[in-house]
Amino acid sequence: MQIKNISTFVILTLLTLIVGQVAADSSAGNGEAFVDWKVTDLAIQGPLAGLEGDPRRGRTVVITPTKGNCLACHVMPIAEQEFHGTIGPPLDGVASRYTEAQLRLVLVDMKQLNPTTLMPSFYKNPAELHRVAKRYQGKTVLTAQEIEDVVAYLETLK
Repeated sequence: MQIKNISTFVILTLLTLIVGQVAADSSAGNGEAFVDWKVTDLAIQGPLAGLEGDPRRGRTVVITPTKGNCLACHVMPIAEQEFHGTIGPPLDGVASRYTEAQLRLVLVDMKQLNPTTLMPSFYKNPAELHRVAKRYQGKTVLTAQEIEDVVAYLETLK
């Protein structure tokens, strides 16, 4: 890939660093067994492992730089956080645009919907990952519970 624009280079470099830091610092993959999921009608219909999400915990994951770090790329209705990214679409009203099942797939593996997306796969099967540093092999960025918590939080954004 040839980058012709310095701002594109800077954005891609920053995004790479952010995603790498999220993956490196995440407590996901802390021995939790990966739970397989299935895409049906461009969505993951049921909660991962049958878990129930908590919107308060999900909000914490969203704003925590070493977890979801959604604010790095998205504007969100979280006024107390000073900086919001603009690489991805704004997430205010996201629950009015997507179903819970669609939101789950977006978080788990957005590349299923858009193979060229810059958004990381937060719960992709670690066995399908390539060229991962040895200390991060076998891990997901977020746990199944954290995915369900973030889905529950995003569901509050109507």
